[in-house]
Amino acid sequence: MQKNSTKKNKKTDDNYIDIKNILIIGAGVAGRMVCDEILTHSELNYKIIGFADDDTAKKSYKNFPILGKINELDKILKNYQIDIALIAIPSARGALIRKIINKCSKNKLEFRIVPGIFKIISGDVKINQIREVKPEDLLGRETVQLDIYNLKTKTKNKTVLVTGGAGSIGTELCKQLCDNLEISKLLIIDQNESELYYLQQLLNETVPQKIYGICDISNYNRLEFFFKKYRPDIVFHAAAYKHVPLMEENIYEAVRVNIFGSKNIFELANKYNTEYCALISTDKAVNPTSIMGATKRIAEQILLYYSNKKNYNTKLSAVRFGNVLASRGSVVPLFQAQIAKGGPITITHPEIYRYFMTIGEAASLVLNTLKISDGGEIFVLDMGEQIKIADLAKNLIILSGLKPNRDIKIVYTGLRKGEKLFEEILTSKDNATATKLEKIYIAYPQKTSDTLLINTLKKMKKLLQTNDDIDADLKKLILTLVPEFIINHQN
Repeated sequence: MQKNSTKKNKKTDDNYIDIKNILIIGAGVAGRMVCDEILTHSELNYKIIGFADDDTAKKSYKNFPILGKINELDKILKNYQIDIALIAIPSARGALIRKIINKCSKNKLEFRIVPGIFKIISGDVKINQIREVKPEDLLGRETVQLDIYNLKTKTKNKTVLVTGGAGSIGTELCKQLCDNLEISKLLIIDQNESELYYLQQLLNETVPQKIYGICDISNYNRLEFFFKKYRPDIVFHAAAYKHVPLMEENIYEAVRVNIFGSKNIFELANKYNTEYCALISTDKAVNPTSIMGATKRIAEQILLYYSNKKNYNTKLSAVRFGNVLASRGSVVPLFQAQIAKGGPITITHPEIYRYFMTIGEAASLVLNTLKISDGGEIFVLDMGEQIKIADLAKNLIILSGLKPNRDIKIVYTGLRKGEKLFEEILTSKDNATATKLEKIYIAYPQKTSDTLLINTLKKMKKLLQTNDDIDADLKKLILTLVPEFIINHQN
C-alpha cells in the first residue's frame, strides 16, 4: 500500500497552501457529521483520508473508506500520511480517549475532539466546535448534563444565600444562579475578602440584586445578622476547610468550621424559615481517613439529626462530590502549573485513584436537588470509573505537547497523612437508591444516636473554648461519632 502524501494547492500568487490530511476516528453519526462539515468548508484546506472505527460492519461513507480499527492506529498512520486525527466518538469513555491520545502522541500526530453526545443528538455539530482535548474529556464517563432551566419555578423571586461563595464551587453556583435562574437577591458570604472582591468583579451586576458579606460561619452572631436581615429562602452551604493535609495539622479549625459552622447554618436556616438548605459534602466523608473527611461526615450526621426533628421545618440535604476538575487547589491546575515550570509533576503514590467531576456538573447537581429533595437525603452522583492520578498526569503532559518522563519528570513523594489510595461514594451499608434524575442517587448511611451526637458535640464545643493543645482529645471525640474513621496515616 502506498503512503499518501500531503498535497499542495497552488494559488495564482504562487503562494502554496498546506492541505491537512484528516483521519476521522469514529465512523458513526458524529464522524459522518464531521465529514459533511469538512466537505462544505473547502476554505479549511482539509482533505479526508478516511475513518478508523472498531465496528467492522460499517461501510465507507461518501467514498471515504474505513482504514482500520482504533487499536490499529499505529498501522493506519504508518500506511497513510495523516496530519490531524479528529476524535468523533462522543459517547467514548475516558479510557478510550486516553488510549487514542496516547497513540496520537506516540506518532507525533495532532488531535482534536468533537463536542459531547448532547450536541450530536440535537444535530448541532459545526466545524468551529471541534476543539483541543480538555481535561474533562479524560473522565471515565460522559459529562452529566443536568437541566437547570426547569428550576425557574423553584427559584423565581427567591432570596438565595451561598456560603463560601468565593470558592470554586461557590463561584460556579453564583454564576449559574445569576445567568440561568430568575432569583430576586443573591447573598454571598465568605471570609476571604480578596476572593470575594474578585467575585464581585466577575458577576454581572444588573440582575439579581447582590449582597457581598464578609463572614466566618463559625461566628453565630455575625451569621445570624445576615439571616435576620435578608431571610434567605434557599441556602447552598459550600463554606468549609477542604485541604486534607492542612486539616491534619489544624484539627481545631476543621472542627470549628466544618462541624460547628455547618451546625450554625442548619439552626439559623430553621429559625428564619429557610425553605431549603443544601450542604456540600465530599466522598472523603465515606470511611474517612482524614480529619477533613471525618468532620464533613459529622456535618452530615448533624444534618440528618435536624431533618428528623419534628419542629424542624427547613428541608435539608447533603450532596457528596468527588474531586472537582480545575477547582482551586485540585490536582489538575497543580499539574498544569508544574508542567509550565518544566516539571517535575509530584504525585504521592503511583497507585492512587480518584473520582472526578467538572465544576459545572458539581454546581448543576446541587441546584437540581431543589427539584427532588423531600429533606434528609444525602445525594451522590454516579461518577463512573475512578481515574488513576498517574495516568491523568501523563495525559496532561501529552496534552501540553510534551512527553512524560522525558520532557516532564513524574516524581512520587509518598502518601500524606489522612490520604487514601482510592475514594468511595458509598459504604456497603448505605443502600443507595435511584432518583428520578438520571445518575443521581440517594445514600442512606447508618444513623448516629441522637444522644451520642449531642453529648459529643457539647464536649467538642467546650474543648474549643480552651487555649490548650486539644488535638488528641478532639480526635478521640471525632472517632466516637465516626467509628469507621481510619487513622493509619496520623500521628
